[in-house]
Amino acid sequence: MTSLSRTLSRAGPMQPQGSRRILRTQTAVNLGEPIFDSEVVPSSLVEIAPILRVANEVEASNPRVAYLCRFYAFEKAHRLDPTSSGRGVRQFKTALLQRLERENEPTLRGRAQKSDAREIQTFYHHYYKKYIQALQNASDQVDRAQLTKAYQTAAVLFEVLKAVTQQHAVEVDHEILEAADKVKEKTKIYLPFNILPLDPDSGNQAVMRFPEIQAAASALRNTRGLPWPKNYEHKVNEDLLDWLQAMFGFQTDNVSNQREHLILLLANIHIRKNPKTDQQSKLDDNALNHVMKKLFKNYKKWCKYLGRKSSLWAAYNSAGDATAKITIYGSVPSHLGRGCKLAIYAGMHLLYISSCMMAFEMYGMLAGNVSALTGEYVKPAYGGEKEAFLRKVVTPIYHTIAKEAERSQREKGNHSEWRNYDDLNEYFWSADCFRLGWPMRADADFFYQSSNLPDERNESTRTRKQKGKVNFVELRSFWHIFRSFDRMWSFFILALQVMIILAWNGGSLANVFDPVVFKKILSIFITSAILNLGQAMLDIIFNWKARRTMEFSVKLRYVLKFILAALWVVLLPVTYAYTWENPTGIIRAIKNWFGNGRNHPSLFVLSVVIYLSPSMLSAILFLLPFLRRKLESSDFKLVRLIMWWSQPRLFVGRGMHESAFSLFMYTMFWVALILTKFAFSYYVEIKPLVDPTKDIMKSPIHTFRWHEFFPREKSNIGVVIALWAPIILVYFMDTQIWYTIFSTLLGGIYGAFQRLGEIRTLGMLRSRFDSIPLAFNACLIPVETSDAKRKKGLKSYLQSRFKEMKHADKEKIAARFAQMWNEIITSFREEDLIDNREKELLLVPYVADQALEVIQWPPFLLASKIPIAVDMAKDSNGKDRDLKKRLENDYYFSCAIEECYASFKNIIKDLVQGEQEKSVINKIFEEVEKYISEDKVITDLNMRALPDLYNKFVELVKYLKENDDKDRSAVIKIFQDMLEVVTRDIFEDQLSILESSHGGSYRRPEGTTTWDQEYQLFQPSGAIKFPLQVTDAWLEKIKRLELLLTVKESAMDVPSNLEARRRLTFFTNSLFMDMPDAPKVRNMLSFSALTPYYNEPVLFSIKELEEENEDGVSTLFYLQKIYPDEWKNFQERVGWEEELKDSDEELKEELRLWASYRGQTLTRTVRGMMYYRKALILEAFLDMAKHEDLMEGYKAAESVNDEQWKIQQRSLFPQCEAVADMKFTYVVSCQQYGNDKRAALSRAQDILQLMRTHSSLRVAYIDEVEDRVGDKKMETAYYSTLVKVALTKDSESADPVQNLDQVIYRIKLPGPALLGEGKPENQNHAIIFTRGEGLQTIDMNQDNYMEEALKMRNLLQEFLTEHGVRHPSILGVREHIFTGSVSSLAWFMSNQEHSFVTIGQRLLANPLKVRFHYGHPDVFDRLFHLTRGGVSKASKTINLSEDIFAGYNSTLRGGNVTHHEYMQVGKGRDVGLNQISKFEAKVANGNGEQTLSRDIYRLGHRFDFFRMLSCYFTTVGFYFSTLLTVVTVYVFLYGRLYLALSGLEEGLSTQRRFIHNHPLQVALASQSLVQLGFLMALPMMMEIGLEKGFGKALSEFIMMNLQLAAVFFTFSLGTKTHYYGRMLLHGGAEYRGTGRSFVVFHAKFAENYRLYSRSHFIKGIELMILLIIYQLFGQSYRSTIAYIFVTFSMWFLVLTWLFAPFLFNPSGFEWAKIVDDWSDWNKWISNRGGIGVSPDKSWESWWEVEQEHLKYSGTIGLFFEIVLALRFFIYQYGLVYHLNITSDKSILVYLISWLVILVVLLVMKTVSVGRRRFSADFQLFFRLIKFLIFVCFTAILIVSIVILHMTLRDIFVCFLAFLPTGWGILLIAQACKPLARWIGLWGSVRALARAYEIIMGVLLFTPITILAWFPFVSEFQTRMLFNQAFSRGLQISRILGGQKKERSSRNKD
Repeated sequence: MTSLSRTLSRAGPMQPQGSRRILRTQTAVNLGEPIFDSEVVPSSLVEIAPILRVANEVEASNPRVAYLCRFYAFEKAHRLDPTSSGRGVRQFKTALLQRLERENEPTLRGRAQKSDAREIQTFYHHYYKKYIQALQNASDQVDRAQLTKAYQTAAVLFEVLKAVTQQHAVEVDHEILEAADKVKEKTKIYLPFNILPLDPDSGNQAVMRFPEIQAAASALRNTRGLPWPKNYEHKVNEDLLDWLQAMFGFQTDNVSNQREHLILLLANIHIRKNPKTDQQSKLDDNALNHVMKKLFKNYKKWCKYLGRKSSLWAAYNSAGDATAKITIYGSVPSHLGRGCKLAIYAGMHLLYISSCMMAFEMYGMLAGNVSALTGEYVKPAYGGEKEAFLRKVVTPIYHTIAKEAERSQREKGNHSEWRNYDDLNEYFWSADCFRLGWPMRADADFFYQSSNLPDERNESTRTRKQKGKVNFVELRSFWHIFRSFDRMWSFFILALQVMIILAWNGGSLANVFDPVVFKKILSIFITSAILNLGQAMLDIIFNWKARRTMEFSVKLRYVLKFILAALWVVLLPVTYAYTWENPTGIIRAIKNWFGNGRNHPSLFVLSVVIYLSPSMLSAILFLLPFLRRKLESSDFKLVRLIMWWSQPRLFVGRGMHESAFSLFMYTMFWVALILTKFAFSYYVEIKPLVDPTKDIMKSPIHTFRWHEFFPREKSNIGVVIALWAPIILVYFMDTQIWYTIFSTLLGGIYGAFQRLGEIRTLGMLRSRFDSIPLAFNACLIPVETSDAKRKKGLKSYLQSRFKEMKHADKEKIAARFAQMWNEIITSFREEDLIDNREKELLLVPYVADQALEVIQWPPFLLASKIPIAVDMAKDSNGKDRDLKKRLENDYYFSCAIEECYASFKNIIKDLVQGEQEKSVINKIFEEVEKYISEDKVITDLNMRALPDLYNKFVELVKYLKENDDKDRSAVIKIFQDMLEVVTRDIFEDQLSILESSHGGSYRRPEGTTTWDQEYQLFQPSGAIKFPLQVTDAWLEKIKRLELLLTVKESAMDVPSNLEARRRLTFFTNSLFMDMPDAPKVRNMLSFSALTPYYNEPVLFSIKELEEENEDGVSTLFYLQKIYPDEWKNFQERVGWEEELKDSDEELKEELRLWASYRGQTLTRTVRGMMYYRKALILEAFLDMAKHEDLMEGYKAAESVNDEQWKIQQRSLFPQCEAVADMKFTYVVSCQQYGNDKRAALSRAQDILQLMRTHSSLRVAYIDEVEDRVGDKKMETAYYSTLVKVALTKDSESADPVQNLDQVIYRIKLPGPALLGEGKPENQNHAIIFTRGEGLQTIDMNQDNYMEEALKMRNLLQEFLTEHGVRHPSILGVREHIFTGSVSSLAWFMSNQEHSFVTIGQRLLANPLKVRFHYGHPDVFDRLFHLTRGGVSKASKTINLSEDIFAGYNSTLRGGNVTHHEYMQVGKGRDVGLNQISKFEAKVANGNGEQTLSRDIYRLGHRFDFFRMLSCYFTTVGFYFSTLLTVVTVYVFLYGRLYLALSGLEEGLSTQRRFIHNHPLQVALASQSLVQLGFLMALPMMMEIGLEKGFGKALSEFIMMNLQLAAVFFTFSLGTKTHYYGRMLLHGGAEYRGTGRSFVVFHAKFAENYRLYSRSHFIKGIELMILLIIYQLFGQSYRSTIAYIFVTFSMWFLVLTWLFAPFLFNPSGFEWAKIVDDWSDWNKWISNRGGIGVSPDKSWESWWEVEQEHLKYSGTIGLFFEIVLALRFFIYQYGLVYHLNITSDKSILVYLISWLVILVVLLVMKTVSVGRRRFSADFQLFFRLIKFLIFVCFTAILIVSIVILHMTLRDIFVCFLAFLPTGWGILLIAQACKPLARWIGLWGSVRALARAYEIIMGVLLFTPITILAWFPFVSEFQTRMLFNQAFSRGLQISRILGGQKKERSSRNKD
């Protein structure tokens, strides 16, 4: 067979003998000619992907070889999956076969050789010579990535070559076989690497030359004395991790990953501890010990906690050399790679328990122990089979976790029925965990899963086997609020009791010394005992389901606590009763019960002393925090016994107390706050309410307006409850208000002391710029000597100015400052924040001009100084007073003159080469300098001619800038003109200079000068050097000089961009703040950044940017109007002059990037994070550069071309890059990248493009691959995969270079990694690929800045500093919300968020010491958290807010969370109301789940009292207080409803003291402050005032309120309240994707209704009905201004909750949109639901989904739902007695009203049944029935009006009475859904619900429709929502859009 073309039809050339022929009918039918993408390979055929890549690579140079590769890939695909059973395989094979058929003939014609075998051999030989031999022979220092790629390609080519030659029966050349053997050998060595190339040939790489890397790698490779397994194949450079893999069966890539991790970790710590490492250094033992202690500190603590001896520690202590030590804990990183994926579940105790047993085995192996049973050396329990550890250890535990996760899906909302992360983690806190055994027992109770079926009866078996919940049960209940913070609630309740007693007994505080009053106050101890009994009962009830796993000592403690609490509840009241002689009430009853004996007050006092003794002991320990820490952390049995009563013994939460100073600070804060709160509550709320209460109770009312069930009640107790209930609620809520006030004041003071806002304007920046180079040097440049210490503080900065330093210091400092400053300014230009002119004005010279000997400041400081100086000199008239005054007052004025003169002098001297010319020039300058020294320049010289000289010099500079030879004569002419100006005009009376210089040859006899003589000067060819040999430094010098000379306008507004100003001022301000000294880059802590990504935008496409919404507004148009100056800067940068053309791909990419950098995209985040690497390279250059390199500049080092790179691997810049790679790693965890790539989605290509742009970026993802198990079964395998871009550089070849991704590590998982919440799972699977000691978790809506990245090494130094009594475990940094300019809502949100991340977190960190982890810029101590459960808990639902649980976990495990404001990171927020509401719903849900969590419970109990208060009011307490705010409104209005409808208010109306109830007004005014956003606005204004000035803060506050900020905050209040309350009652918390897009689109009415119906609309309508009823039947208080304010706030609340979504909806009041919305609403409300119908398509589907939370709610939740629904029946009960037709107050009236409701419901049911049964066949009969019903209704109405005198008011009141009743019935029916279905009424319930939804929809739609009639409303809304530029643009766009529509309609006509 001579050609492949003939074999194609017979199944191809590589068909093995005896196999079936491959026919097209076996793969698929002919699907046409689809575009074939070689990268889109089905997961079951991943083995052929490298072959297809090689085919694409070689296609340009040899299409036939590419064809052969593809054919071989097709053959291999068929062998892998003959039946095409894998997903997508059939389609793939079909497409590939079609391409082969299409390319066969063309490639055959282009074949150079006679046969395919010869063709591929020839190509292989050529490829080997060109790409392998040439690279090896060219230099020892080759590009390793290119060589690695060449070996991989050669290996694939040889595989194809073998197949082709076998088919053709052609022998392979011997030379090729030899080359293939070499390639095979090298391919095993040259593998893709992450950071360190660890193969034998990698010694020439820059990163491998560092002594610390060599020392760590060398220590790892010392394997002397290790017992290797039999039959182990040794390899080159094998190390200790290879031995661990062989012994324990770890995965190869897992070991490779941890090898690099361990080497980098050891190397970085080694160099930090030994900064002066030489080339021959060995790994320092201190570095080994440091890593050992860091990794195993928590493990050692765990062993001590369980009372077990650490096998790992014993093995370590017995290890005499470094080899054994590294081996011992080298197993842990290898294990860590696998265990990390389960860290989210088992808290690293999987690691600990297995490491403990492995260490014991390893100890035996290292010691050479022999087994007593077998007589052989000790071997691991799980031998070294391939993937043994994964299969035998990890997988069983994983399956247990997976089953629990599956149960969590079945038991939504009921956390008590399944074991979450914490339960599995805490299983290992008991010695029972050792029952697992080693090898682990499959029947252990840890692995047991109950069937959880309803018919399960074998309770004893389940009890015996399944452990269930551990230590805590997350029952869904509001009681968690009390249980977790019982000390706080008890304190407030007791304080309230004391205040009521004092107020009731005179009101004076002095009455406390009255014996009777004091005795009454002592009753608080009885209340305390009752509360303690309640807490003890809650503990037993809530922990009942954890009783099986609970230790006996804990059970005993709970029981004893309950018994003792019950005894105190009996004992204290009894002894208290005997303190009274003539008791009354309940005390009298108690005394009668126990006998009327003598009084014994001492018994009660003794009882109280005994009762308080534990609290007194706690108070003593509170004052001695160091003793408390020791006691809690101690594991001595005696201490444990003493501490046993105070708190259960747990592994976490011990010894969390802070230093005495911190304790004093936050104690004083809370003491002051509580005293203020109690004073306000007592004097303003409680005391004034007592007398009206007494009056009310003295005057019983017996006249009622309804049927009263308790008419003889004497104390008006109902009135008292209605009066006091709002006051009590506000009493418990207003502490949050006081916290806001105090935290705002203290946070502002703290911020001022931290020097925030010292530089907040450009003017301030200019005034302090002369000290900024020193600040740069002090903060960002390492100290030269180890013992040198810098002065810090305000005084040192004020005393040290750059201009006052010595020249030697100035030169070095100026050079370093220039490099950093210029990189910052360049980054501004690259980000289009400044234009080219502003960039030139802001830059300082990269290369300092040594000859100038002056300070060269940025031109923006010197701009216009020279023209002003020239004008002033010209107008001086020989008087220099004004000029001297200006020189004295303006430092930069003198700098500009000095620099310009020095530059003028240097340029003239550089250009002038002739000897005579030089002598003249020198003499002139000597004379000028003589005048300068004598200070006579202005007085003795003629300055009127100076402008002429200035203009000539400007011309000269322009010619020098052009540097064109044709301008030589013009330059000579300029020199002659300047000489003439100087000699004739300026020196007009001093002509001796020429005579003395030239011996009279140029004198002017009789006042004349011969032109020929002067013309000869500068005329000779060598007199002037022009044109010049231009260098970058010279060109930079000329440009700078031109700016100084020509810029005549002031540069006071440079930079003009507000964002550039903000960043510059903040950065320069931060340099004067207190931050640690920067170490050298090699000595700094290494760190990583990790970004979890799912499917958010990566890079905007052109289509997305240009696609217009219904208003004709595109995203690009929107961005152009929002960022007009940045758009102009972009156009200038890329040279955009015309419209975008389709052919201009480069411009399109630039446009996509520009837009993406202004959105919340992954591209923006990656660019920001990669600034870290850029900053580290720059800082490493400044650290490592010699003096000459430093003077030459960083820019010169950076611009090394590829050839120089290959030759100069030892040069400076490659070393800088290598250091940066050692210190920083960035991993983006793109969870779906593998699937997206196979699906050929655009975001996969965009991610690949990001890797191409940033070569050091790493992408981790979960790869789902179909593996064949057996003959037919396909099984999905899961891998954690890390990839990088395969960047290859080949300057010699013109062939296109493929930059595709390549796999670095591929680690198999036991199953799907996403079992819990997606985002934390995504983080935890990728965390093993991070490096270093710090880990910054960055969300994909964040940004970073070059100038902030420069401070990262300072920030990391905080880990080495003790803050209080602990080193930090999390470093918090501030955020800047960059989405604030998008819209008014975005502005509100950004200000709110900004205040929280600055003033809020500042106070939380210090002094309150309760800062946790709230967002993603925080930097974690990576090793601390990896060994303590990871950085993210991932249990489903309970860990919805995964961020804060990381902070909880860190604090409970002995960490310390700090906050540092000298560094900031950008962050995007939601910009539309719907997005914001979804985000706030998610956060409120998350806070509800936190309320149930064990973390909050433990923090509430383990913190001291005052720190517990801080924890409560800054976490769940904020949301509970918000809930109380709304509940207060409800309680007030329902109380007033009761008083008005019952007639009690009318009966009390004569009592003026009750009418003017000032305490009630104050209480509701407090509620109004919360409602209107006071809690948000106060800290917001303080922080704005601190950073921008209080005038700016006031103006922003006014503008925000003009743009309806109060409406936004009031609406947000409803969102928080609804989702927090419903979550606690029913559950249903879930992640809500908000999207990251720009909101320039209109949301449909139906969409808004779906989103806000239950959270806002229903509640708003309910409150509106309450207000209307109270207005109709209540007593009016219109004369009281305070009451009007309260009523106004409630109406404001109602209107906001009803109409804010439409007010903040773009184009919400346009008539065309209103019509469309109404049509869409009607369609949605009428569509039927069903299976597969989404909620946004049908009301029925949405209605069913809205009740989903009730499905999973417990019995208690449903009971409370029904109880709450009963409130709607109050309306009917009260209102029916107020109708004119009812005069009787009998209960029959109410019963008859129910009869009316039943009749109406029956009629509705009749109509519904009739429509279903008769409307088709008996249509006339059905219409008759409906007519009769209508007639009957009309007749009843007429009779009621005529005979019973019913009025229109009665009809309106009937609606108000019966509509709430129907809604209450509906709610109860929904709660009892199974019963309603069983009865058969569910259809009627649905019909009733639809009717209510229609009524609500019409009620909401009507006002919107009316407003839409007025065009100005829509215009006002647009101006309110968006900034002015976009508002104008939107109006124009609408006009143009209308014209387009008109034209299109005319064309149609």
